[in-house]
Amino acid sequence: MKATITAHKDYTVSKIDDRLYGAFLEHLGRAIYTGIYEPDHPTADENGMRKDVIDLVKELNVPVVRYPGGNFVSAYNWEDGIGPKEERPVRLDLAWHTSDSNQVGIHEFADWCESVGTEMMLAVNLGSRGLDAARNFVEYVNHPGGSYWSDLRIANGKKEPWDVKLWCLGNEMDGPWQIGHKDAEEYGKLAAETAKAIRAFDKSLELVVCGSSHSNMPTYPQWEATVLEHTYDVVDYISLHMYFANPEKNASNYLALNQKLDDYIVAVQGVINFVKAKKRSKKDVYISFDEWNVWYHSRQQDRKILEGQQGWPHAPALLEDIYNFEDVLQVGLILNTFIRRSDVVKIGCIAQLVNVIAPIMTEKGGDAWRQTIYYPYYFASVFGRGTALDLRVDCPAYDSEQYQNVGYADVSAVHNEEDGTVTLFAVNRHSSETIEISTLLQGFGDLKVIDHQIMTHEDLNAVNTVGNKDNVAPRKGEGAGVSGGILTASLPPYSYQMIRLG
Repeated sequence: MKATITAHKDYTVSKIDDRLYGAFLEHLGRAIYTGIYEPDHPTADENGMRKDVIDLVKELNVPVVRYPGGNFVSAYNWEDGIGPKEERPVRLDLAWHTSDSNQVGIHEFADWCESVGTEMMLAVNLGSRGLDAARNFVEYVNHPGGSYWSDLRIANGKKEPWDVKLWCLGNEMDGPWQIGHKDAEEYGKLAAETAKAIRAFDKSLELVVCGSSHSNMPTYPQWEATVLEHTYDVVDYISLHMYFANPEKNASNYLALNQKLDDYIVAVQGVINFVKAKKRSKKDVYISFDEWNVWYHSRQQDRKILEGQQGWPHAPALLEDIYNFEDVLQVGLILNTFIRRSDVVKIGCIAQLVNVIAPIMTEKGGDAWRQTIYYPYYFASVFGRGTALDLRVDCPAYDSEQYQNVGYADVSAVHNEEDGTVTLFAVNRHSSETIEISTLLQGFGDLKVIDHQIMTHEDLNAVNTVGNKDNVAPRKGEGAGVSGGILTASLPPYSYQMIRLG
């Protein structure tokens, strides 16, 4: 099977915002407690944060982390997480039917972000609370001093403000499961007034308004239209969420689902353009895809906790999907889609980062390791910075149950003009045939292969465990080369590859 690709230096999609490769941490399950924070762990630093996890996160070069939720934020009092730890209240979290000790709050999270080299993306509670609590939180975090909330921050040990630029106006407010759920009119008005108050404090802040929780919501896409009618002039991004599942164990259908993601992005981009035209506006609003991942492996085992059958446990194991090799391909396809739509998708957050549907897993008191999906996220985040190329790909295709003409070869490419590299990310969806790709490279000068990484496995269900951490891992690729301005390479059946040229 053959595929031909054309990559031209001048045919581009967009400069990629580095924040496309962001992540998410919520007070949910073991994401925070025994995930990033475990004071008794042998590797714990002076702040109680696990150094083994810090090292794995630093490898990923994560540009931004969204916090503290998620569903959790819609009943969260941010003031519970400040001040002396021994005086902080234990609260019941209605979103996940657990309890929270508040031993980690904004100060601890900010210190952790500094230790891993990432920026904060903070969410305010527009569920059980509203405008007043939101503006106070922004003042506490960002004002230099001389006001009640900024002076309280200083008294709590942080003299300089954190100067957080990116703020989310609630979470999934379209969802009936959300604490303080609102219809689009209610939420749109509240979000607009909250945004106006935050902008009265600092016009330079970037604000994210809630879009649909997923594209199957009955209110989608009218939700986006109504909310943007109220907020377009005072926000910068609209958030979208999507999770991917394969409960029927049908790989062909599963690996076509990034077409659903692409349709979602295109539809919401259309709504944005409609509202922009209706308002005769000159400003642009972009998409923040601040929750995405594979999520289905753990749903059955979580039911007892989520239904309240185990009381209010603190930091139980929840949403701990154990990812397999098939999920490597899916995550690679998702990231390829984001790269190809980087003209409108500027921020992305894999949900989540540690333990909870995450690329990193930990044992309490024990090891930390990379799940299978760590690797495509790593390759995209570290080597996918630059300008997305507008490729032309011609390859055989198939029809899934939902989508027609799904190409067996899914490819994205990024040109980094600073170091002169071109990086291709490729997935072969075919179960049994190798795809021989031929890529015409135009306008880049002389290039050669400087790195080639491949992920394959004979078992789609293969996983990494604490006892077998490298069962699914990349290895050096072979056979790729450039001759006469054409890159040739082989994509084995069910494989993910990164090919770097320089």
